Amino acid sequence: MEFGILGLSLSGKTTLFALLTGHPLASHGRRAAQTGVAQVPDERLDRLTALFAPRKRTPATVQFVDVPALIRGGDTALNLPELRRMDALAVVVRAFAAPDIPHPEGSLDPKRDLELVETELLLADLRVVENRLERLAKEIVKRRSPELLAQQQTCGRCQATLAAGRPVRAMDLSPEEMRTLKGFGLLTAKPLLVVLNIGEEGVPQLLQEPAALLPAREAHPGQVVTAVCATLEEEISRLAPADQAAFLAELGLPDRALDRLLRAAYHLTGRISFFTVGEDECRAWSIPQGSTASRAAGVIHSDLERGFIRAEVARWDELVEAGSLAALRARGSLRLEGRDYVVQDGDVVHIRSGV
Repeated sequence: MEFGILGLSLSGKTTLFALLTGHPLASHGRRAAQTGVAQVPDERLDRLTALFAPRKRTPATVQFVDVPALIRGGDTALNLPELRRMDALAVVVRAFAAPDIPHPEGSLDPKRDLELVETELLLADLRVVENRLERLAKEIVKRRSPELLAQQQTCGRCQATLAAGRPVRAMDLSPEEMRTLKGFGLLTAKPLLVVLNIGEEGVPQLLQEPAALLPAREAHPGQVVTAVCATLEEEISRLAPADQAAFLAELGLPDRALDRLLRAAYHLTGRISFFTVGEDECRAWSIPQGSTASRAAGVIHSDLERGFIRAEVARWDELVEAGSLAALRARGSLRLEGRDYVVQDGDVVHIRSGV
C-alpha cells in the first residue's frame, strides 16, 4: 500500500515524511520523489508480543512517497505519473505561523491552500476524462457497442462532477463504473488524507478537532482530516520511550499525533490486520477488508492458499485474556473456519494447509 505525500512548498511535508519513515531529511528544492516505509502502531500486536515473547515482532507497514512540492506559478508541477500509481494521497497543509519561514501565498490560510492543491488534482483528472471522451466518440462511430456506450456514460458523469469542482470519490459509483475507471488512475478517486501541520500553540485543541481549521468544507466518504505538529513530533522523537510517555501526559495527549496519522492512513484505504503468533514471530498481516481466509493465507504464502484446508481463528483479546492458545482451545474459543470465512480485524489466524 502506497501513499503519495504532496503539498505546497514550505508546508512541512518533507519533514513529516522523514518523521514517519525515518528517512533522512532531503534538501529543499529537490526534483525527485523519495520513498520510505512507516510501521503502523498497533496496541493489539504489542499485547500479543508481550504474551508470546517471540524472537521477532513484525508490524503492518505503509509505504509513503514524498513528491516534490507544488509551486503555483513556478516550474514545479504535480508529478502525475508518480501520483497516479498510488493507492491513496496525503495532502500536507500548512497551519502553523512562522515569521522566519514566509508562506509562498503571502498569508496563512489552510482552507485556501488545500483548495489550491485539490484544484490541481481536479484539473488533471478533467484532462484525462475529456481525452478519453474524445477517443470514445471516435471509437463509437466505428463500433457502437454496449461496453463503449457504458464507458462514455461513466466518463460523462465524471466530467460533469469534476467540472463542478467535486472529486470523483464523492460520486456514488456502481461496481461496474468503478471497474471502468480503475485503469484511468484518477487522482480525485483515490482516498484522501488531509494532514494539517499545526503550530505548537494549537496543541492539544487542534489535534483533537482539526476540522475547525477548514470551515464549511464538504465532508464525504473516502477522506479523513487529521492534524500533527511536526516540530513537536520532531522533539518527541528525540526522547527515550519512557520520557515520551511522560511528555505526552504533561501535554494532556493520549498518544502521538504521528501514531494517529498512521492508523488513519492505514484504515482509510480499507485495510485491516490479522495476526499470526508464536515463539518465532508475532506479526500483523495487512489485507483488504472483506478478505476470505483463503486469501489471507495467500498473503502469508501462496502455498498456504493453494493447499488451504481450514483456519484456526480466535479474537486477539480473547487470546490475551486466556493467556495461551492451549487455554483458549480448552475453553472452546478457538474456532475452525473454512476458506470462505471473512477475516475480521483483530483475528488471530493459524492456517492448516496440505502443501
